Amino acid sequence: MQVNQRTFLITGAASGLGAATAERLVAGGARVVLCDLNEAVEELAGRLGDSATACRGDVTKEADIQAAVDLGVSMGGLHGVVHCAGVVSVAKLLDREGNPADLAAYARTVEINLVGTFNVMRLAASAMAENTPGEDGERGVIVTTASVAAFDGQVGQAAYSASKAGVVGMTLPLARELSRHGIRVMSIAPGVFETPMMSGIPEDAVASLSAAVPFPKRLGKPAEFASLAEQIITNVMLNGEVIRLDGGIRMQ
Repeated sequence: MQVNQRTFLITGAASGLGAATAERLVAGGARVVLCDLNEAVEELAGRLGDSATACRGDVTKEADIQAAVDLGVSMGGLHGVVHCAGVVSVAKLLDREGNPADLAAYARTVEINLVGTFNVMRLAASAMAENTPGEDGERGVIVTTASVAAFDGQVGQAAYSASKAGVVGMTLPLARELSRHGIRVMSIAPGVFETPMMSGIPEDAVASLSAAVPFPKRLGKPAEFASLAEQIITNVMLNGEVIRLDGGIRMQ
């Protein structure tokens, strides 16, 4: 699928990976619907010009995502989704006093990261299945965001790792299911990236994480995620797979 003159829904678009992806796709001639709860998404849409439209929304709410999907359809048909919305959570199963973790906090992480991903995928796929097939019979492409924590999560990441492992687990079966509609499904599993989620981490911790990356010894840049997302969109043979984008890091 070509990026030029195609319409893409990007969630978590106000900053970080989502914002970088929006910028990359618009630079390639795409139209984008920017979905995020943060009002900063409207500023980004204004900066990107007529090719971008903001849509405030919660990925766990059917009405919000349906509105974003409908907006994409109205802009010439929805051709793809890059789903970047998510949250990070840290909590041990038992604290130092032996008290159990908060169940509501665990459920919230899974609701946003896993159920929210499924919600976006199902509504977007329904719209893309109505597209006229292009070259190779392709009607659409879905790119989700997992994490290296899905494979080697650290202590305190039970909720986050479980939610992202669920994203990984959906990728192949949904790619198989949607193949009859000409819709591809891929997932990117980033390592440690320079995003707002990392902004509260002390400098020494950032230095330690950077040193743990075999090469290059630094945090990933959102533009590098955006570059891979674009490659997935344009390379029709990429389907049903999870790509680690992590500089070779394996979390301790």
